[in-house]
Amino acid sequence: MTTTALLNVLPPRGRDRLMEFARDVSFPEGTRIFEEGGHADRFWIIRTGSVNLDVQVRGERPATVEMLGHGDLLGWSWLVPPYTWRLGAEATSPVRAHEFDAIAVRALCEADPALGLAVTHRMLDVVARRLQATRMRLLDLYGPPNAHHMPVA
Repeated sequence: MTTTALLNVLPPRGRDRLMEFARDVSFPEGTRIFEEGGHADRFWIIRTGSVNLDVQVRGERPATVEMLGHGDLLGWSWLVPPYTWRLGAEATSPVRAHEFDAIAVRALCEADPALGLAVTHRMLDVVARRLQATRMRLLDLYGPPNAHHMPVA
């Protein structure tokens, strides 16, 4: 997903209101932005740089499941109780991003149902893509040969 895709699905007034909550941040290469299981209290739109999403694998280093870059949305767990990160994230190059406070954005979405619905639909798209990317990566690492061709329930 790109910034344009996220912002273009929002009503113009809602997009402007959402961007009022944006704060510019940066992360040096190698920074752990969040850890799987940690408190999800914000999200980001990446402006420059790259971030790897990873999942903890018992007894091993975290497995990278997706690489994000310019325009991508980083973080969806802020929208779904209990608000804990489902994946981890690490900057693989210097990153600049717009950061959004989850509590403020959730309140904005509650106050503006049309905006809330548009944000929720976009987040569901992100969740579905990340779930598929995670599934494919874990099959690559641990599944039987040709596991990609197995039916999904």
